[in-house]
Amino acid sequence: MKIAILRFSALGDVAMTVPVVDSVARQYPDVDFLFVSKPFMAPLFEQMPPNVVFLEADIKGEYKGIAGLWRLAQKLRAMKVTHVADLHDVLRTMFLRSVLRFAGLSCRHIAKGRCQKRALTKHKHGSIKPLKSQFSRYAEVFRKLGFPVTIDYQPTQREKKADVPSLGIAPFAAHRGKIYPIDLMRQVADLFIKRHPDGKIYLFGSPKEMKALRETWQLENLVFVCDIAKNLGEEIALMAQIHAVVSMDSANMHLASLAGTPVVSIWGGTHPFAGFMGYGQSADNVVQEDLPCRPCSIYGKKPCRFGDYRCLSNIRPAKILDRIDRILSTAKASQ
Repeated sequence: MKIAILRFSALGDVAMTVPVVDSVARQYPDVDFLFVSKPFMAPLFEQMPPNVVFLEADIKGEYKGIAGLWRLAQKLRAMKVTHVADLHDVLRTMFLRSVLRFAGLSCRHIAKGRCQKRALTKHKHGSIKPLKSQFSRYAEVFRKLGFPVTIDYQPTQREKKADVPSLGIAPFAAHRGKIYPIDLMRQVADLFIKRHPDGKIYLFGSPKEMKALRETWQLENLVFVCDIAKNLGEEIALMAQIHAVVSMDSANMHLASLAGTPVVSIWGGTHPFAGFMGYGQSADNVVQEDLPCRPCSIYGKKPCRFGDYRCLSNIRPAKILDRIDRILSTAKASQ
């Protein structure tokens, strides 16, 4: 048997599939798994069990449009795929699974819980409850296919932590409703160095994002990760050596989770109750403001109704640093 797993979306969403795919592959060693996604996602799957193969599918190039997706479907048939796990459920994957179902393959797709998520953003203050996690939703797809899975992922990047206090900071996210004000994040960095003069800070982000910070973030012991890490695999390996990472509700939260590194996660318009908390992360390290307007968005796309993003600007840097220091103290005590 061979299961094709489809997920083409953003980095964070694909990173969240890793604990589930790793678990199901180890629990069914006689089944082959073919993860189909955008080419740059490949490093996320380098540490997978041997029965997992990554298939690059450039949906903006070779497999663009209906004709391209048709070719991809025929390629999957030629690779003797027997089952399809659609972890995305968008037009592209709907088309693919329709073609493959017509060819006799067993296909199941994710139930996104759209109604429950909409209800989460239209709450009465204090009435919100946590929804099913994204990991559980992914696992349900395999259960429907006949492969129930217990998610028991353990990070494979077991690197020795740095000897000096080390902090990763990922100051950006895809949407404004998730981004902690950059001047306040700079204060977090300043406070960290003040409390830990021998400490080291690693700044995560794309070269384009870092270009805007190179002149203003001139700190001792600051490393721009884009200067030293060539791909996602190297970023994850570096995260595994860091004591803590400060991130938004963003891809870097999930990359650090794959490395087994504690994350101080900052939440603005979005909320952990929507089910997108990093794998294995502690709710004690979540930083958020209890405001009657939150959450206003599931993915952070919705503009602030007040225009000031008070859910983020009201968070004091010292509050974030207290969470960081708690992680450092725990790490020191365990040495």
